[in-house]
This record gives sequence, structure tokens and C-alpha cells, in this order.
Amino acid sequence: MTKPLGIILAGGLATRMGGGDKSLLQLGDQCLLARVIERLQPQVSGMALNANGDPERFADFDLPVLSDSIEGFAGPLAGVLAGLDYAAEQGADHIVTAAADTPFFPTDLVEVLQLAAKMDDTDIALAATPDPERGTLRQPTFGLWPVALREDLRAALNDGVRKVVQWTSRHNAADAMFPNWDYDPFFNINRPEDLQKAEAMLAEHS
Repeated sequence: MTKPLGIILAGGLATRMGGGDKSLLQLGDQCLLARVIERLQPQVSGMALNANGDPERFADFDLPVLSDSIEGFAGPLAGVLAGLDYAAEQGADHIVTAAADTPFFPTDLVEVLQLAAKMDDTDIALAATPDPERGTLRQPTFGLWPVALREDLRAALNDGVRKVVQWTSRHNAADAMFPNWDYDPFFNINRPEDLQKAEAMLAEHS
């Protein structure tokens, strides 16, 4: 299968961390963003970063920085749209998104997303993990998205849609299931205590 473009989502406000850029927080000997880049790069044909504000703060990473085209911090879907617009300019058919605050995501993320979409005969897939209470827990910032749906997504955002699953369910999105081995591969860092937990996970699994 053709490798998609990778879009790292870092456009949030990080309010639970006290604001600022979560992606630039240090975890071990690297910042979160460096870890996500390292993990995603082998899986994709190229990368860009979705982030708002001054792009110069990410200059060291040598990535295109894409700001949301929908105003008001409209959430992950606005970052997906920014990525799809960029991909259209690059002549790409699909993007895969990964969150900048989730440093342990699977190294076969793209492969499993593409396979799930193919098996369900669809162009869109979300990562998911087993959940004892709900059965399936979708990971809405980790997905395979077709450029062909970018105008549909733009219209949905302009109509006020903000929840990822609300929009993807309209398009028969596949669930790409990833196992929870001895840790959650989609553990994300929202609060200071999460960063401490990530340090412990890093020490245990490095």
C-alpha cells in the first residue's frame, strides 16, 4: 500500500497542563514532539505539523507548520482539515494523523489503519483499543483520512460539528483495533501527573 502523508496534531490549548505547548515538554532525553516524529516518520511518505500561533517555535523540527483554517480552536477535526488541505496541495490521497502528546503509539499504526479500511471497504479508519466497559474505545486523533472528503469535513465544521466520531460515523469509518498489551499504546499526556507516569512507562519499556 502507498504510504500516506503524516500529520501531527498539536493544535490544542493544553489547558490541563497550564497552557503552552505540550509537544515541547521533555520526556526522558527528548521532547514529546521529537518522539512522535521519530515514531511516525518510517510509516509515512512525509510529515507536517498542525499547530496554531507562531510557527517559529517549531523551527528546529524542519516541518511545515499548518494552522487551523477554522477559527476558535475547533478541536482535532480542524487539524485534520488543515492536514487534508495540505495533502491536496501535495497531490496525496490520504493522511494519517497522530497526536503530539501520545509518545508510545504503535509502530504499525499506518499499516493497521490501512488494513482496517480495506477490510471494511472504506477510505477512513480510526485507531481503537479494547475497553472492558464499552467494548471498543476509539482513539479519535489517530486516523486514516481521505483527501476526497475534505470539503465534506469543511462543511461539517462550519455547521458546528466538533466531535470526531460524529463526523466519521457518517462515512462508515472502520475501527482499526490495537491490543492493550501491558500498557496503553495511546496513553496521552494531559496533566503534569501524566508526564510522571510516562517517565515510568519509558523506563519500564525502553
